[in-house]
Amino acid sequence: MEGTAIGPGPYRATKLWNETIKLFRGGMPLRRHWANFRYFDCCFSGSEAVDYLHELLRRNYNFGPEVTRYQTLQLLRKFLKAHVIEDVKGRHGTEDFEDNGQLYRFPSLSPLKSFPTRPLLRDCSDLPRLIRWDDYEELPQRENIAPQKSNVLTSDFWNKRHSVAIGDVHECKLIRRKEITPKEVDHIWKSMTIAQLQRVLGLSNLDGVLNPVHVKGKHIVHNVFSVNKSGIVVLENKAEDMPYWVISAMKCLANWPNGSDNKQTLYPGFERDVLRTVADYFQRLKEPLLTFHLYEVFVNILSLLHDQEVATEALQVSCLLLPPPNRRRLQLLMRLMAKVCQNPLLPPLNDAIATRTLMVQTFSHCVLGSVDEMDVDELLATKLVTFMMEHHNTIFQVPSNLRLQVDGHLSHLKRVQIKYAGSDTDFSASPAFCKQISRVESEEPKVIGTQTPLQELLEGLIADEELPAKDKRKRLKQFQKSYPEIYQKRFPTEASRAAVVPEKAPRLKPHLMLLNLKKPFQPFQRSWSFRA
Repeated sequence: MEGTAIGPGPYRATKLWNETIKLFRGGMPLRRHWANFRYFDCCFSGSEAVDYLHELLRRNYNFGPEVTRYQTLQLLRKFLKAHVIEDVKGRHGTEDFEDNGQLYRFPSLSPLKSFPTRPLLRDCSDLPRLIRWDDYEELPQRENIAPQKSNVLTSDFWNKRHSVAIGDVHECKLIRRKEITPKEVDHIWKSMTIAQLQRVLGLSNLDGVLNPVHVKGKHIVHNVFSVNKSGIVVLENKAEDMPYWVISAMKCLANWPNGSDNKQTLYPGFERDVLRTVADYFQRLKEPLLTFHLYEVFVNILSLLHDQEVATEALQVSCLLLPPPNRRRLQLLMRLMAKVCQNPLLPPLNDAIATRTLMVQTFSHCVLGSVDEMDVDELLATKLVTFMMEHHNTIFQVPSNLRLQVDGHLSHLKRVQIKYAGSDTDFSASPAFCKQISRVESEEPKVIGTQTPLQELLEGLIADEELPAKDKRKRLKQFQKSYPEIYQKRFPTEASRAAVVPEKAPRLKPHLMLLNLKKPFQPFQRSWSFRA
């Protein structure tokens, strides 16, 4: 009865529909019923179908215990329209399924949904390619500007600038590129955001889940940077925003009882009318807030809700793909639902249903829905909206690792590159997509890739016969100070070092010369002279 857990992948909603039909047909008890003065074999009543399917969905891993009886009734009505079931007279499509004693049966073959036949993506050619450093042309030489000093670096100049100058450096030049345009920045955000979404979902490709054509990079950039201090998206075109009266109604309900205008006359049931006003606006939108194009993306995220951290990151990335007006409406709606459910001063909004259940049932279909009416979107929307309402503070934050990756790539593209004479290879190009590896695998190439050229450099310094012994000892001493591990590996003992580099000959100090005084020191004696 629990069914099979359907993980992330293409056409997950279609798989859930077919799985539900198979479980319902395979487990629904059939028996003989009396109606209209006759017996009907192998059939069931409407109430029996609701009871059984409701329990089946609640115990199913893909749906969970949040499923209500009303949602089960709605699904059975879809089954009747899709000819999954029919009444005992063979009618379907026009009749409405009722939760009563009316009798229904299964047709000889209940139709299952077929998967789209469009070809799968065999490679990443249809995905947005990440812009690399060498995609830009070199800046042309500007005219009418005084000539600048050449950027050619020679080994002499290098030796003067660096204290550790080992060996000769080939001539090289600095290459600058054109400024990155806003359109190219949008493309980079789009490419790296889709790549992160694919990684979080754990899919090899997004075929059947997301068509990159429907993703706009400018929407992502706007959702990241055009926000107020509360993190709510700010729209440039105010005509795309919600009407003023809707925003006022939402503020009134969210801040109850202090949110209403003092001039507004309150009456019993006023808060229920305010809720009905907000609900009417959202239910009349042309498409759900999460859009039809992103329906499969969010259905796939539902399979990750058992891991809160992973599901939150997936929702953070996916909500960046929304058009800014949709993201703004979704942010304000989730905040409203959370505040209403947590406000103890707000009177009950329904006599029969709890406030939390009422809010989820009222707005779930406004958030997530599919173009195809024959779907289980009501059940999936309830599960998703409940999770988003509980974690709305973190879901609408921009993933920090994504922003760091994009900023690092943009800095990389703006960086000046050094190219050596005779070399056409550009080692600065970054891959569009990365594969996750372990920490040990990531550290190993660092050690090998760093030590190998330094070891070769040390051997070249030792083998240089034209370098004077004094300079060789000086540079070896500098190398030992900068890279002690590599130096110790090459010269484990003093004897090994002395065998390669001759020791400096000791300098003898000259003996002190004793000064020979011709006469010993005598005190001064005054002589007297006699004058005539």
